[in-house]
This record gives sequence, C-alpha cells and structure tokens, in this order.
Amino acid sequence: MEQVTATTVKQAGKVIAVHLAYQSRADQRGRTPGKPSYFLKASSSLSLSGSEIERPAGCELLAYEGEIALVIGTAARRVSVEDAWSHVGRVTASNDLGVYDLKYADKGSNVRSKSGDGFTPFGPALIPAAAVDPADLRVRTWLNGNLVQSDTTSGLIFPFSQIVADLSQLMTLEPGDVILTGTPAGSSVAEPGDVIEVEVDAPAAGLSTGRLRTAVVQGTEELADFGNKPKATAADREDAWGSSEAAGLAPKGLSTELKRKLTSVGTATLSAQLRQRGLNNVSIDGLKSTRPDLRIAGTARTLRYVPNREDLFKTHGGGYNAQKRIINTLNEGDVLVMEARGEPGTGTVGDILALRAQVKGAAAIVTDGGVRDVAAVAALDIPTFFTGAHPAVLGRKHIPWDTDLTISCGGATVQPGDIIVGDSDGVLVIPPSLAEEVADAAIIQEHEETYIAEMVTAGHSVEGLYPMNAVWKAKFAVWAAAHPNPAAQP
Repeated sequence: MEQVTATTVKQAGKVIAVHLAYQSRADQRGRTPGKPSYFLKASSSLSLSGSEIERPAGCELLAYEGEIALVIGTAARRVSVEDAWSHVGRVTASNDLGVYDLKYADKGSNVRSKSGDGFTPFGPALIPAAAVDPADLRVRTWLNGNLVQSDTTSGLIFPFSQIVADLSQLMTLEPGDVILTGTPAGSSVAEPGDVIEVEVDAPAAGLSTGRLRTAVVQGTEELADFGNKPKATAADREDAWGSSEAAGLAPKGLSTELKRKLTSVGTATLSAQLRQRGLNNVSIDGLKSTRPDLRIAGTARTLRYVPNREDLFKTHGGGYNAQKRIINTLNEGDVLVMEARGEPGTGTVGDILALRAQVKGAAAIVTDGGVRDVAAVAALDIPTFFTGAHPAVLGRKHIPWDTDLTISCGGATVQPGDIIVGDSDGVLVIPPSLAEEVADAAIIQEHEETYIAEMVTAGHSVEGLYPMNAVWKAKFAVWAAAHPNPAAQP
C-alpha cells in the first residue's frame, strides 16, 4: 500500500474535522447531535508518523483523539449521499490533537487549540477506499502501549457518506483534502514522554494502516503577552481527561454524605427551612409517587416536551429522540425531570425507558405529565413522580424537544444540576448552594420536633412548646445531651 510521505503532506488541501460523530463519545459527553458539525484545522498541522508533537509551554491539557481520516480522491460538489463514497480516494489513521488550555481563546473556532504545528499526524499507510466497506472499519488508539480507544464505524452517528455529501453542499471537496471523522470514547490527555499510536484497519478485507506513532515533548517557548495565554477551567479539565474522576476533580452529583442528610429528613421539614430563606416557589406540585415508601435525593437532568405538531413530530419525535438520548446518558444519582406542561393526557415515560433509567443508576424520574404502563413502572425499584396514568404514547400530546436546559415542572423552575428531593409528601427543588445549610438545619429541626412530640405524648400543651419558648429550649438542651441526634452522625 502507498505510504504517507512528506510529499503527501505538501499536497494535502483543506483539513476538516467533525465534532461529535460516535455514539460512544456522545454518550460520554452527555449530548447527541441531530446533524453533523465541523471545524477547520490548518494544513500546516499535518505531520507524519514518527513525528514529535510539542505540548506548548504553559499548557497542561494536550488531548489525543484517534480518528479515521478520509482523503478525497476526486472533486465533490453537491454530491448525493449515495455517490459520496466514490469521491473518497484513501482512508488512513489520524490523531486530532489539541490543547484545551486555549479553547476559551478560540471562541468555538478551534484555531489555536487544534492547529498547532504537527497537531494532525496521519498515516503511515493509505488504504484504498474502494477496497473497503466504510461501515466495517475499526479505529484503535494506544497510550504507551495500553489500548485506550477502540470502536468501529458501526458506532457512528453519521456515516461517512453523509459527512462527505453534507460538506459538499457548500464547498468543493478537492483531491487531497482531509476529513477527520471524529473520535470514539476514550480520548484523554497525553503528557511529555508519552507515546500515542493510532491504527485504522478493515478486518474483513485484511487491510491496515499500521500504527501511526506520535511522541509528546515539552515546549519551552512561552506564549507572549500580546496573545491569549493558556488558561484551563475545571470544565476544560473534565472534557480533556474524559471524566471528572480522571481529571482528579470531585465527582459530579451529590456527595454520599449530603445525600444521606437530605434523605434523613422529610420534604415538609426541608420546605420549612427553604421558606425561612425566602424560597416559597420550590415545590413541584400535583405529583404522586410510585414508591411513596422511599425518599430520594439527586441532581436534576432536564427534558422539555412541546405540544405536538404533526410535521415537527416527524423530525423530532421518532428514532433516537431527545427523550431516549437523555435517558441513555443518565448517570448514577441523576433525577430526570420532565416538563410536560401539566398535561396528563398521554404518557411521558413507559416501562422500558423507566427500566433503562434504573439500569443507568438514576435516583428518580419526575414528570408533570402522565405515565404509561404504570403498573410495570410502579413495580420498578426506581420511584417515578407523576400526575396520572394514561395509555397513549408521546405523539398524542407531546414532542420530546430539548434537554439539559432550564424548564418548568409542576409550577417550579428547575435547572440542570439543581438538587431534587422527594418523598410521599412531594418533590422539592433545592439550589445547590443552599443544600448543605438547609439539610443541616432540617436535621436540627426534626430532632427538636422529636422532643416536642414526646412532650405532647406525655400530656403537655403545645402552648410555648411548639414552637419552643426559652423555658422549653432549656429543657430541650438537657434532653438533647442525653439523646444525640442520630441523623447528625455520618
């Protein structure tokens, strides 16, 4: 097979990269695009196998992304999806390297973060596109000899023919242009001294590019003050490393201790504490629970339904729609909160998707709409808070429209990341910044109320006792010394 050489690099034209393209990567990111999107990399970023890549001085987040690269063979302009693959001349391996420390400076363009010299190694061999099935290719990445990425083109959200046809709608794809087709899950950070290898093969055809090898070295030339300097946020670190845990950050969601505190008290007590802090409009009203015996606490993920309109349901309602996407990307401890406009006349979730949420580790489902298959949903371990049962599917009243945005549910505003607490009395929305304070105060309040209940049981009047005046507070202090609050103990 033909090898990528310095001449190949010089003859290369545009370098176009796809953002999210593999479902495994989309699931990791928590979002699945409906259509492909792209960015450009400088042709000067192309380099050969065996090259060294410099991590710029002051940067810490040089991320690798093993990808399949398509090299255009014949010019393509406004080609059809059916004809698109015939315009691809060769297939090879590539590594879409970039520094997340400079993403903020690019304002979405990726010019500085992705176009450094050598940031797009490709090769070493070129596989003839006509000799392979584009739906049967595999890409693998190794970091220091350890396999870290592996996926096949069967996992693509957008097939290669769609990508080529889509790009050709607005620009002529010319011979030598390179299209980087996206990376699967497993992309992470490389550091000076690391060696990254990427291979693309077609197992059925017995063809392989061989391993594309790139060594990382440390840059020593500091970026000057007349341009943007490297800067990385916690979000940048999480994106670059692939997860908060890999980045050494505190995991998302509730800590085990805060969850214990919030579920050790009732929503009635938490509501009283929120009201004392001026928050009266934080209850999701009109719901009942399939598991009223359970108390739940978790972080909100949100889904919005809009009223059904038949033409829009055709584009947004079927297939891997917003409802299925968010349920498939729920994490341990998430609470899926759905805005259904208080419309109970159709189901917003049924037994299969509720089961999927349970398997994903979600803490609960909350909807101000109806539930289908309610007996089966109620039989699950995961509680669902809902307005009523209804046999109809989504298309009768709703279109699943968008996810992870601020919504209204049961008269309350819910933002992604808000803390949701629920029990047999109802569901509350707690701002994360107040959660610890409210939980601690609620634990104290319930301890006091335990004492008050004992005194009422013993025959005392509630006058001066509920709430406690100074005399009763002094008596409570003596009682509390002998009866430590169990909910306050970790």
